[in-house]
Amino acid sequence: MNKLLYTGALVAGALAVATRLAAAEAAPQVLFYTGFEATEGYDASKNLRGQRGWLGEGSGGNGLVRDFFEGLGQQAFVGYAPPAPKDEVLSVWRPFNVPAPTPDRPVWKFSVWMQIVDSTNGEYDDFRWSAYNTEGHRLFSLDFDNAALEINYLLDDGQGFRSTGFTFSTEVIYRLEIWLNFARNNWQAVMNGQVVVDAQPITTRGARLDLSDIGAVWALRTKGRPGDNYLLFDEYQLTIEPTDHIPATLELVGLNARGEFELYLHAERNRTFALDVSADLKDWTPLATNRLAEGYWFFTDTTAPGYPMSFYRAREVLP
Repeated sequence: MNKLLYTGALVAGALAVATRLAAAEAAPQVLFYTGFEATEGYDASKNLRGQRGWLGEGSGGNGLVRDFFEGLGQQAFVGYAPPAPKDEVLSVWRPFNVPAPTPDRPVWKFSVWMQIVDSTNGEYDDFRWSAYNTEGHRLFSLDFDNAALEINYLLDDGQGFRSTGFTFSTEVIYRLEIWLNFARNNWQAVMNGQVVVDAQPITTRGARLDLSDIGAVWALRTKGRPGDNYLLFDEYQLTIEPTDHIPATLELVGLNARGEFELYLHAERNRTFALDVSADLKDWTPLATNRLAEGYWFFTDTTAPGYPMSFYRAREVLP
């Protein structure tokens, strides 16, 4: 069953500490940033492709608009205007031109504001974010299927798209974060604070673990029949994060029919965590410990019916 992407957690009967577990206090290091503003040299009368180092492949609409995201000035877009009849994919990307990740700072984060604007002509396409390394190898893609409103992802294992189990809404602005840990070969996708892709390998084929670009892609559902849908995006940024791991996240699910409390813990693959419970945020009782082989842990607290209120926390257990 698909889960609609949401912006917060709704809980009844029990409370949990549901948050992205804090990393170090130091500030991230910005490797690349653009807000697509005129002050940066972007011209809204021209295509995005060809400006400020942005490259492209294929044909079709791409460029800049203003105030589609209120208060954020200019935004970039791909889609809307039909491509040449021979083309069914348009990709635009901007090489980051940054050094390779280092062992002491292996965690990078790509972030962007994005919105998919729906078609008015009855044709619906796919929009993607695709990550490539400096050898031109596609590492992975995050796909937004505007026909089914489903979010999917693609690895470099040749196995095709996999469903995340999440759907999205058109006309809604989302904050997308893609976390990458090059030392542990893990990536994770988060939208509006919700983990939509649990930790997956950056490469399954031993490709070079670095990053050249993360490009915006418009893929026609049916060649020769493009939708007039389009992807808007802004505040496009890449940072080095002050941590050696992708921060873990507790996600609230809520009470089941038996009054037991259910939650997810999302973290990197093969890390071990303990879950604790408290009635007062002072005294904590261990519940369970688990090694997250798949990057997540679905847990049911069978003790919850015995308490009027419960708080939960996760802590990493080091070997």
